[in-house]
Amino acid sequence: RAEELYERVFFDYGDDSVAQLGGVHLACEQASNLLTKVLEWGRLMSYLEQSTRYIAYDSRLGGRYRYHRDPTVLAGPLGTRYVGDQDRMFDSYSQCAEFVTEHVRTTVARGPDDSEFVYRTATRAKALDAVRGMLPAAATSNVGIYGTGQAFEALLLRMRSHALPEAREYSELMLHELRKVIPSFLRRVDIPDRGGRWSDYLEDTRVQSAGIVDDLLGGTPVEPASEVTLIDFDPDAEDNILAAICYSHSSLPEEQILTKVRDFGVDERVALLKAYIGDRSNRRHKPGRAFERSFYRFDVLSDYGAFRDMQRHRMLTIEWQKLTPNHGYSRPELVEEAGVGGLFDETMSRSAALHDALLDDHPEQAPYAVSMAYRMRYNMQFNVREAFHMLELRSSPQGHPSYRRVALDMHRQIAEQAGHHALAAAMNFMTTEAPELERLESERRAEARRES
Repeated sequence: RAEELYERVFFDYGDDSVAQLGGVHLACEQASNLLTKVLEWGRLMSYLEQSTRYIAYDSRLGGRYRYHRDPTVLAGPLGTRYVGDQDRMFDSYSQCAEFVTEHVRTTVARGPDDSEFVYRTATRAKALDAVRGMLPAAATSNVGIYGTGQAFEALLLRMRSHALPEAREYSELMLHELRKVIPSFLRRVDIPDRGGRWSDYLEDTRVQSAGIVDDLLGGTPVEPASEVTLIDFDPDAEDNILAAICYSHSSLPEEQILTKVRDFGVDERVALLKAYIGDRSNRRHKPGRAFERSFYRFDVLSDYGAFRDMQRHRMLTIEWQKLTPNHGYSRPELVEEAGVGGLFDETMSRSAALHDALLDDHPEQAPYAVSMAYRMRYNMQFNVREAFHMLELRSSPQGHPSYRRVALDMHRQIAEQAGHHALAAAMNFMTTEAPELERLESERRAEARRES
């Protein structure tokens, strides 16, 4: 009876909101790191992705390293080279992971109260953090997704129109599984004049926009840029946020409140802001929605590994450019200290050469060859409330050094360039000092929970 109701209301009457009533947990396994970013595009879904930081990629499944093998590439003249170069990149990653792990354990002493398990886990995580940049974007991962029927429909329509063949093929696998659970909510996906037209629209706008942008900007030299650049912000952020704080506690229209706020003295402003923020004894204690009134927009050029983590934040607007080796790469100092800098650089050269070889015949698959240490450009726009969450989380001691650096630079520019000193100071759980072992405290807490 429920199925009949959904069928009638959703399909016959076109009431999309009924598709929010059905939710599904979906396990998406062996997806490339390019595909995981496609899967995680939607804001109204929940994701849990396998980490490249704490899980070593030196083991093989069925005798093969874990990377995506595109059928079209493998069937072409570059197929043998693709597999050979990817295997050698994984070989080098495995070798470097062992050298760096040994170096960390030689140079970082075990704490007197730490168990052997905690010490070995934390030092291994430190090494994997340093060498994960050697992994290519073809490296596969597992992603758990929870979403409503409406969210899955939107995701599938986007994937069906995507330029990456893996995304289009994977959408069919997902649709097959989802129809076992929520068939009514997905009926429109492959109907030509419904979902078909929707996917065609998405593809047409992407292709046409790309063509015009190439005509207008193609061939323009790329000027040097900083890793993090504050592009735009609300110059009246303080006034606007204070007015937003007052709004729900007043009966005045917003424009009148804003006029009054502009006349507030320093003491009044400080008192109101302090009362609204309160005593934040934990970084999970976030100020309210008044902080969503103002925004920041950053242009970022970080390594792909850092992008993977920054992209997971969904309460923001993020767009990214294609992954290439053209912006250079980041090599951790720890790799050089362990004596494997040459092997790291050799892997980067192999990665770039394979990318360039694939580019003409397989432009969409060429990024599979690009190692995660290579830099990629993306922009992020988020409100002040999201800044509290994202910057405090991504600067935390267990964070990867590459995205900790991005978060700390964003925080600095909010204070110094935007001049929002009070807002930056209110983010009082920023961690500026880098720990010797990022995962040590987390492993200590995990062991304490296991023993309790």
